[in-house]
Amino acid sequence: MHSLIVSTADDQTYCERLVMIIVTGGVGFIGSHTVRALAEAGEECVLLQRRTPRIPPHLADLPIHVVQADVADLDALLAVGRRYPITGIVHLALALPWPATDVDPIGATGGALAAFLNIVRVAQTWGVRRVVTASTIGVYGFTSEGALTEDVPIPLGHVHAIPTFKKITELLAGHLSDTTDVDIINARICGTWGPGGHLPDPFFAAPSLAHAAARRSEPDLSGLLAPPHAEDALDLLYVKDTGRALALLQLAEKLNNPTYNVASGRATSNADVVTAIASVEPGFQCELPSSGGRPVSWLDITRLHEDTGFNPQYDTAAAAADYIAWLRAGNPR
Repeated sequence: MHSLIVSTADDQTYCERLVMIIVTGGVGFIGSHTVRALAEAGEECVLLQRRTPRIPPHLADLPIHVVQADVADLDALLAVGRRYPITGIVHLALALPWPATDVDPIGATGGALAAFLNIVRVAQTWGVRRVVTASTIGVYGFTSEGALTEDVPIPLGHVHAIPTFKKITELLAGHLSDTTDVDIINARICGTWGPGGHLPDPFFAAPSLAHAAARRSEPDLSGLLAPPHAEDALDLLYVKDTGRALALLQLAEKLNNPTYNVASGRATSNADVVTAIASVEPGFQCELPSSGGRPVSWLDITRLHEDTGFNPQYDTAAAAADYIAWLRAGNPR
């Protein structure tokens, strides 16, 4: 027997609800902003959380339910569907252990694949029409140049655990979409920053720069995987826009493609971020070394815009202002 531990934001009878969307990883960084975007669109969400059934304070004002369940536990997932009328799934939980921990890598990989398959299995069981699953900008590799559309060939080489796993699940999603009645949508999420994000983010400097500006201190960039340079550029999207894009993909009446770039549609360099932060905090300075010319790429969002109407609401300066204000308001991260 598998127990199901639940917290609810109100006392309303669950069966009265005709529509509920499960968000795995829904109390996390991108997940919590996706839940808020869904709530603003009038949707009620069930959040799956492996560690606790408690509703986090930053989501307590929303019509949500938090269930303590592991996506790797099929019986626990099926029990959620017996309690709630699930009609959609946004799968954001990263089941693959990263950073690397002292675990069996073969067992961990098998568990991550089983978790993804469990999501598809319960979607089929419940008659869910669409699963939106998180992929990553990393599937494009790190040497591309120019605008990257969803149709460009994806390199098969292994560079990092996360893009490797996402490539595998994208292929599985295509196969299962063709052989089941579940529509699985891959959301290739670009570099995302903002409230609740990682510090440091090992892949790009923007969060560390914003935290330094909020504290009026020198930036600590030692946590990045590689030393940052002024010209280093990435497609950066503010997390509130990322959450809204994922919500639009889940709620769109019709989607014409299996894969969508979730991005800003432009490249933002570290120098751009420093300039944007300085417009908010005039005393902020960060002298980054120059690397000379490097390939610059960004994700084309034409497909996302045409099928959902998405346009980013935050440019780099607006994102920096909102993030720094949030940090100065005494939030924990």
